[in-house]
Amino acid sequence: MFILVTAVACAGGDGRSGDAGVHDMCVCDTGSDLVSAACGDGPCDLGEDCWSCPEDCECRCGDGVCTHGEFCATCPGDCDCETLAATPPMGWNSWNRFHCDITESLIRETAEAMVSSGMADAGYRYVNLDDCWQVERDASGRIVADPQRFPSGIAALADYVHGLGLRLGIYTCAGTLTCQGRPGSYGHEFLDAKTYAEWGVDLVKVDWCYTEGLSAPKRYEVFRDAIAASGRPMVHSICNWGLDSPWVWGPRTGHMWRTSMDIFDAFVSVLMNFELTVPWAGFAGTGHWNDPDMLEVGNGGLTPEEARAHMSLWAILSSPLIAGNDVRVMDEETRDILLNPEVIAVDQDPLGLQGVRLQARDDGAQVLAKPLAMPGNRAVVLFNPTEEARVVSVRFEDLGLASGPVRARDLWARRDLGTFEDEFSAEVPGHGAVMVRLIGQEPSPPEGESFVSDLPFAYAANSLGPVERDRANGGEGSADGSPLRMAGVSYARGLGVHAASRVLVHLGGRCERFFALAGLDDTATPKASVRFEVLGDGRSLVRTEVVEAGSAGVPVEVEVTGVRYLEMRVVPTGYRADGHTADWAEARIQCGSLRGAQP
Repeated sequence: MFILVTAVACAGGDGRSGDAGVHDMCVCDTGSDLVSAACGDGPCDLGEDCWSCPEDCECRCGDGVCTHGEFCATCPGDCDCETLAATPPMGWNSWNRFHCDITESLIRETAEAMVSSGMADAGYRYVNLDDCWQVERDASGRIVADPQRFPSGIAALADYVHGLGLRLGIYTCAGTLTCQGRPGSYGHEFLDAKTYAEWGVDLVKVDWCYTEGLSAPKRYEVFRDAIAASGRPMVHSICNWGLDSPWVWGPRTGHMWRTSMDIFDAFVSVLMNFELTVPWAGFAGTGHWNDPDMLEVGNGGLTPEEARAHMSLWAILSSPLIAGNDVRVMDEETRDILLNPEVIAVDQDPLGLQGVRLQARDDGAQVLAKPLAMPGNRAVVLFNPTEEARVVSVRFEDLGLASGPVRARDLWARRDLGTFEDEFSAEVPGHGAVMVRLIGQEPSPPEGESFVSDLPFAYAANSLGPVERDRANGGEGSADGSPLRMAGVSYARGLGVHAASRVLVHLGGRCERFFALAGLDDTATPKASVRFEVLGDGRSLVRTEVVEAGSAGVPVEVEVTGVRYLEMRVVPTGYRADGHTADWAEARIQCGSLRGAQP
C-alpha cells in the first residue's frame, strides 16, 4: 500500500462529508457548505494529520498514521502487520559467517544476542538457519534434523525463538539435494512445507542447486502452493541467484527473490550485487522485494566506510536486511552500522518504493533516491565506488521537488545540515556513501487539464531506460525511442515505459479525473503481455485485463478526487519482460479549484 492507514467511511450527519477512502480523513461539513481546516494555522484540527499537514500535526507512533520512521516492528498500532513482508524482512542468517558449522546452541545464543544487543527492537526479527541443519528423510519421507547438532529438534528451537519475540527461518533446496549435498525438497514440497508449518517455521529459503532440467518459475510455484496448503503463513524466499528473471515472476510467487549470485566479504561483491539489483525497482513493492543477498557488515572484509556504503545501498534499494555476522561478539562500530535507526527507517519506509538511480557519472559517482512516507521527503544516497574522493551533487528538480529551500539531514551523523537551494552537494570518500534525508515541498499541479508528461515525477521506476515523455521507450538513454504508436495509431503526447514500471505524480488532492489510452507500443515483442493499473495513495482505482501486443489502446478513465499521489503502474504477466514497451498515450489530469487541497 502507498499510505498504510485505516480507511473510515463518513456517515451522513456525523459532522463530516464524503468517504474518507484512505488516510482516516474526512472533510468537515456544516450543512451544505464544505469547510476545510486550514493547514498551517497552528492547531492540529479535525481533518488534519501529520501526513497531510506536518506543519500543524506532529508524527508519533499511536496517531493512526504509518509515516516515515514507523513500520510494523516499531509501531504495530499504526502500520501494516497483516501483510506478510509488508516491508523488507530483517533478521540474521547463519551462512556468511558459519557455513555448515551450525548448532542448536549457536542459534539460541544468536537469538539471545539479537534481543540483548537491540537488534530485535530495531526490527531484526528473523533468525534463519541456512544449509546443513538436515541429514536425511525417515521412512515416511519426512525431513530429519541432525540429531547431534540439533538434539532438541527444530520445533523446540522454534518455540525458544518465538519465546524471545523472534521468528525462525529455515533452508531447503528446490532440487534433489541442497547445495551442501543434504536432502532437497524436489518431489517433497508439500510434505516439507507441512512439516515446517508443524514445527512453527516462519520463513523458508529455497535454494536452486541440483536442479538440472527444471524450470525455476514452475518449481517455485510448486513451493508457493505447498506453503499455502500448509496452513501457516511463511515468507517464501526465492534463491535462484537471479537466473530466469525472478523479478518478473517472483512477485506472484514469493516475498523476496535473489537478483545475483552469493555475496562474499569484499567490496567488489557488494558492488556487483548492487548493480544487479538496481534495474528492477519497478518489480518491488509491499510484500515482494528484490534481494541482493545478505549483509557482510561485521565480517572483517570491509572497511568501516565500505560497510556504511553497503548498508546505505541496501537501505535505499529497500532490500531485505539480513545480517550475516556473529552478532554475539559485535564491536561497537558494527553495531552502530547495523542498528542506525534513520538508515533502517529508509529501508523500512511504508511507501514500499525501491530507490532508483538518478545519476551514473562518467567518473563512477552515482546518485540514488526514493520518496518517503511524508510529503516533500526524499532519501538520497550519494555513492562513490571509486578509490578517490569525489564531490557528488543532486538537483532538487531531479527529485521532483518544488523550487524553494530544502532542508538536509545526514543519516549517518544523525544531524541536520541546514537549508539548501537548488541542489545538495557533498564530498564522498572513496568506496563510501553519503546518505541524507531531504525535506522540501511537493509541486502543485496547475488548474485545468494537464498532460502527465508535462508534470514533475515524484518517482519513476522503469526496467529499461528512463520513463520517456511524449516518446516510446527506447530501452537506453533519454529520448532514444520512436513516437508513441499502438496498433498503427500514433500519439503525440503520453508516457513511454518498459514493464515493470511505476510512475508517481503528486496531485495534492487538487484533481478530479485521470484519462489515458493504455497499451503495448508497436515496438513491443509479439508475445508481450501486461496489465495497467492506476492507484491513488496506494489504493487500486482501476486495473485493466491482460493487454497483448498489437492491441489497440485501452481507454482508462478514473476519478481521483482527494488523491494526493497518483501512481501509474505496468507489470508483465508472463515469465519474461523482454521488449515489453508500453504506452500511457494521451495521459492527462483534470484539476479544479485549489480550495481545500492538501500537501
